[in-house]
Amino acid sequence: MASEQHHVAFGEICEHSAFGPRFSSDEYASDGNVACLRTTDIRADGRIDFDAMPLAKLDLSRLRNHILRRDDLVITRTGAYLGKAAVFSGFRLPVLAGAFSIYFRLNREIADPLFIRYFFNSSIGQEAIHSIATGSAQPNLNIPNLHSLRIPLPSLAEQRAIANILGVLDDKIELNRRMNETLEGLARAIFQSWFVDFDPVRAQRDGLPPPALSPAIAALFPDSFEDSELGKIPKGWVIDTIKNRASNVQYGYTQSASLEPVGPRFLRITDIRGGQVDWSAVPFCKTNDDELEKYRIKDGDIFVARTGTSTGDNIYVIDPPDAVFASYLVRFQFASVGIGRFVGEFMRTPDYFSHVAGSIGGSAQPNASAQTLADATVVFPTEVVADQFYKTVRPLDLKRTANSKESERLAAIRDALLPKLLSGEIRVAEAERLVEETT
Repeated sequence: MASEQHHVAFGEICEHSAFGPRFSSDEYASDGNVACLRTTDIRADGRIDFDAMPLAKLDLSRLRNHILRRDDLVITRTGAYLGKAAVFSGFRLPVLAGAFSIYFRLNREIADPLFIRYFFNSSIGQEAIHSIATGSAQPNLNIPNLHSLRIPLPSLAEQRAIANILGVLDDKIELNRRMNETLEGLARAIFQSWFVDFDPVRAQRDGLPPPALSPAIAALFPDSFEDSELGKIPKGWVIDTIKNRASNVQYGYTQSASLEPVGPRFLRITDIRGGQVDWSAVPFCKTNDDELEKYRIKDGDIFVARTGTSTGDNIYVIDPPDAVFASYLVRFQFASVGIGRFVGEFMRTPDYFSHVAGSIGGSAQPNASAQTLADATVVFPTEVVADQFYKTVRPLDLKRTANSKESERLAAIRDALLPKLLSGEIRVAEAERLVEETT
């Protein structure tokens, strides 16, 4: 029974433990013979983003003892990703854990790797891990300290039952994530067709049926091109900069973040990852009424990071919670919802990221002013076409947001269940019923 709270030293369930080998990014190669599992390839939910892992050409004869095996547990040992745990489930190529990770081969007769992963990624597991980290400026984990860490260990049958219950929630969260990738891809494809390839304009010009558009929508596009400094562009469309079209460009709020709900959510650079934000993980901050009104995040706002390695990363916000934004972000607002959505999609394209990279150069600590971030030149459609783009992709945007909110709710349930199952406050059968009702 989990309520009996049997604990063991983590090292007692490990058959093998080692730091990941060091390898250089210079060794990365698209035709590599091995995949490299970096700390950034382990998602917050403990799953591995296999598609993101780079390949490398390495001499495996000297590294064969470091090749991950199925069910190996990998724990990140330093930096912002300290203490994230993942279970390796196999890959088409040999995989090596990176030098900033430690991998463990568990005794499967007494420990279920997925259960151990769930424990380490839970609030109680994270608290335990951070309590043994050494170093103040850059906390680190080492093998002896992890081996000595005492962890709860129910019977193997109960470990598997708990992992299965939590896995049902994670599977639904993963389904939502994949669905959102599909929805995001659809919006990106529409943008590419309308505003990069100019497919509707070409169809109009050539007298062909519009590409997957109703005649009414197709009629909104011009039927010819005209010369411009950027080459041929749709007739009546205008080359302009983002700053000339924005109704407001604003730096964020200077304040300290708090894990306690002392005020609105406080969006920071580190909360934006690849155009997405997990609002449930965004901290809070104190504000007065005037500050809240001045910095309140609104639907359709665009935020761009202006410093650090993620300079230029950005997000178009859809149906946000009560939140404000931090000083290292720049907000862009537009009087036209259509133009705002158009710019939001443009800022996720290689063209915009190339503009930012070309503007800030290769400095060790990149920085960009609001002026720089807003100075990108774009071929702007007419407002009526931009508004139609907004109307076309808005249902996709709202569905993505609904999926994300459901995933946040499921993650909260998952995170709350484990401590209750371990303490005996909730029995496995009760948890199974709760999960069935929830999903």
